[in-house]
Amino acid sequence: MKNQMNRRSFLQSAAIIPAGLALRKLPALQEEFSPMPTGDPAGMPMVSLGGQTISRLIIGSNTVNAGSHLSHLVNHSMKEYFTPETTEFFFTRCTEFGINTFQGAKANNFEIWNGTKGPGEERHFISLVLENMDYHGITLEYAVKNKFFALAHHGEVTDRMFKNGELDKIEDFLKKIRDSGIQVGISTHMPDVIDYVESKGWDIDFYMACVYERHRSADELKKMLGYVPLPVGEVYLEEDPPRMYKVIQQTERTCLAFKILAAGRVCDRQEWLEKAFQDAFTGIKSKDAVIVGMFPKWTDHIGINAEMVKKYGVIV
Repeated sequence: MKNQMNRRSFLQSAAIIPAGLALRKLPALQEEFSPMPTGDPAGMPMVSLGGQTISRLIIGSNTVNAGSHLSHLVNHSMKEYFTPETTEFFFTRCTEFGINTFQGAKANNFEIWNGTKGPGEERHFISLVLENMDYHGITLEYAVKNKFFALAHHGEVTDRMFKNGELDKIEDFLKKIRDSGIQVGISTHMPDVIDYVESKGWDIDFYMACVYERHRSADELKKMLGYVPLPVGEVYLEEDPPRMYKVIQQTERTCLAFKILAAGRVCDRQEWLEKAFQDAFTGIKSKDAVIVGMFPKWTDHIGINAEMVKKYGVIV
């Protein structure tokens, strides 16, 4: 067909695209941040955990570690963006807004976070951990050696063990964390896990509670909804946060709510974003905090999220 564009004609047409429409090189990080307002730590709400003062906005590590829970393309963009140098600048900017706590998952997360700390600056690191396993360089021994503030049993493994009726197997490991002097917690994406641990009366200090139960199986989703939406592995239901907030309210233990923005899915509109923060701080207790990943490549997520927490997270 005459109007069919073959490979040669496509390349010829591409060669005459005006220069102004070509993909521009992204500016350096400092240049991206330069027009942004200077951070102000004043007014960042704080809570106490284990005798330490932590910000009610905690930095999440998924973005830093290129795990978007959106797509491989976004993962690649995050990996490309968060070089060690960029991560250092990112952490420094977070602390400018009064964010003093980072929930990491890798040894290099801790090393960069700790390495950028200024003289006399108070910073806290909360890490995921697994028993008898070097999880990206994190072990209980590593945590003790580096005087970690808090450890939480990895949520994906927690939930898998719970579904298999094996969660009791982690209790001895939690006792080892307790004996080490580190704050001990459990991460989960399932309200049922919190109910179970509460019923057992385990000696823990906090929960990391995902407000979306995003890893239901296809059979579970079909039973709930009558159909299976795609992609099966990353389904976010708006009915989930109220379920998790309900169990958060029922436990006296500190809860750190995460994925309150549905892994970025509610960030496209200001009203969605604001409602998610408002719902979170209405849903959690006054002693609780939120963990939020931030990807400031195009938007000042740090400043925006800090303002949301200052607006809705003030303890009265």
